[in-house]
Formats: sequence, structure tokens, C-alpha cells
Amino acid sequence: MPRHAGDVAGSFVLRLAVALQQRGVEVQVIAPGAPGLAAREQVDGVAITRVRYAADADMTLAYDGTMAEQVQRSWRARLTLVRLLFALRRATREALDAATRAQRPFALVHAHWWFPAGLALWRAMPRGRPPLVITMHGSDVRLAEHTTPAHPLMRAVLSRATRVTAVSSWLADTAQRLVQRPGAPIVIDVAPMPVEAARYDEGGAASRAAVGDDRRGVLFVGRLNAQKGLRDLLDAMARLDSASGADLPLTVVGDGPDRAALQSLAQAQGLAPRITWLGTLAPDTIAALYRSAQVVVMPSRGEGLGLVAVEAQLCATPVIAYADAGLLDVVRPESGGTLVTPGDIAALADAIARVTTDRDHARRLGDAARAFVQAQFTPEAVADRYLSVYREALAGAADDEPATERSAP
Repeated sequence: MPRHAGDVAGSFVLRLAVALQQRGVEVQVIAPGAPGLAAREQVDGVAITRVRYAADADMTLAYDGTMAEQVQRSWRARLTLVRLLFALRRATREALDAATRAQRPFALVHAHWWFPAGLALWRAMPRGRPPLVITMHGSDVRLAEHTTPAHPLMRAVLSRATRVTAVSSWLADTAQRLVQRPGAPIVIDVAPMPVEAARYDEGGAASRAAVGDDRRGVLFVGRLNAQKGLRDLLDAMARLDSASGADLPLTVVGDGPDRAALQSLAQAQGLAPRITWLGTLAPDTIAALYRSAQVVVMPSRGEGLGLVAVEAQLCATPVIAYADAGLLDVVRPESGGTLVTPGDIAALADAIARVTTDRDHARRLGDAARAFVQAQFTPEAVADRYLSVYREALAGAADDEPATERSAP
């Protein structure tokens, strides 16, 4: 759940909550606290409770994507994680009890990430009362995939849920492989998270036509680490010859532990004059960059979904990506996307050259991709998908007549 306006962390959860409320579902969100955040607030009409779980100096596990790293290297962080689990469990239990006393009980609980949220709720309430939906987003599945002792724990957590979803087919398949056991299957459905469509499609067709032939260069948006694959993109850019775009500029948005090494590599390859390193930017600024780029390249592996690809395609910007993991759901060749075998630098360079030298081809790709993601990833489309999941979960509940459909992500 975002900490402030423009915060990317958990923003898709807020978008889903807002879209659900617009469809008549009352939503209350329980999220980890962080230094400087109010215990209770309303954001875009959604009630949020922030749970304190440690002193400010230690309350750093959530929002920055570094929970696993912190816990691996520090016993203090491990103790803080235990406190976070119990704090989320207690806050959820208190919210459920308070709603019941007010005679407005929650119809269901929706936990995002099996770890830590799903684990925090493990056996916290009677099975199916209220129904529990667990959604896996990527980092939680990757953590389990590389930690064998976590497999039985993950299975135990998911088995307590009435419905389980993952945001991409790859995540669902990976999680299924980790938790499968003969005779006791856990069904995992695919249901993506929404993007803020209005931000990335601002101005509609008129806006896209205005940028038309003024689009210039390659755009990379992502964390500067090995998973996101900027090193492969630099190698591909270095292969482009004068006919295919040796002077093509590259804009890099993002930061991370590999930034210095990547900048040194770019210098050694003679790419430095063509690269603009912008660091971390606000979503509005990134949206403008999407609309001004000829192509967005995502040579990443292990993406849970690939929201950058969704956002770019909403701007009618072609996307070239590795044919891997969640990107297979988002970048579709039959719908304007271009997929390349992971690690095939020559093919990546060829794809970049094709899209950036044939503007009519690029425009056709962008328009087809935009139509595809609009039908799948807007808040309205995703909210309708999750309402279907909720109704299926409620169908098996003992209470046949809930007074009000309420959800607590």
C-alpha cells in the first residue's frame, strides 16, 4: 500500500481497492507501518490501518523490496520479522472482531503475498470463516523457490485459503510445482493486478498521434540489478551498426546495487555518450518518457508480471522483452509484443533495430499492444476479475446472506 502520493510500493493494491469500492465493495486495508506514517488514514476513499511492529529504526522491512536481504543478513531483522507477523495477525483479528461486534462482519479477507501476509494469517481464524483469498505477486514465490524448507510452509499457508491466485501464469505454475502433493492439489488461478490506466493513456489517440514521429530512442525502466537485465541491453546496444542505429540513445530509469558497474560497462563499450541515467522518477515523469520513446526493452528474467511492460503498452509504445516468466502473459506477439529468447543478445539487437528503423511497423505494434492491455489490466477489468474470485469464495461460505460485501486486503 503506497506510503504517500506517487509512491510505487503497493500502488496496485490501492488501485484494486479503489476500483472495488467503485463497484460497491467496502474495503478496509491493513498494511505494515513505516516511520512517519499515520496509524490510520483515508487514501482515495480507502480506509488504511498501518500496523506498528517495531521502533522506527527497525521498522524498515516493508515497501523497499529489501525484506529478504535484511532478514538473511541480520538476526535483528529476523526478530523484527517475527514481530511484523504477529502485529499483522493481531490487527486483522481485531478488525474482524470489531466488525462482528458492530454487526457488519467482513465477508472475506484478501491477503496479498503468501509471505508475510498469508503466513501472518495462518490459522488466525477458523477455516473458511470468513473465506480467505491469497494472491501471490512474485517476490514471495521466488523466495520460496530458492528456500527448500519454505515449501511445506507455503503449502500449509495456501491450503488454508478458500481461493488462491497469482498475478501471472508463470507464477501460478511455479507455485503449483512448489506445493503440489499427490491427492491434495491446491488450485491456483491467474488474476493480474491493475495499472493506473488513466496516467499512461492520458490524451488517448490524439496524444499518441502528437508524439508519433517525434518518438526517439530506447527506454529501460527497472531496478539496476542482475534480474532486470540491463547488462544484456547494453551488450545489444553495442552491437548495433550504423545502419541499425549505432547512434540510438538509451534512457535508463531506476537505481540499484549494480549501477556503478553498469555505468563502467557502458563506458568501456563506448556507449556512455548515448546513455542518460535518470535514477528513480515519479510515475508521471515515467509516463511522459514512455510516450516519447520508440521502444521499451525489458531483458529481465523471473518477472512476476512485468508492470513496466503493461504501462508502456498503454502508451502505445512497443515492448521488446525476454520470453520468460510473467512477461509471457504481458508481451504477446499476437498482440503487438516482441519476445526474444533470454540471453540471445544478437536477437535482442535485431529486434531493437527492426522496431526503431521501421516507424510504421512500430506504430502498428504499439496500437495492437495498447488494445490488448486495456482489455486485461485496467483497474475496471481487474476489479471485475477479483469480484468473480470473491463470489466463488463466498459461494462455499456457511453464511448464505452476508449483509454487506466487505473485503480486507
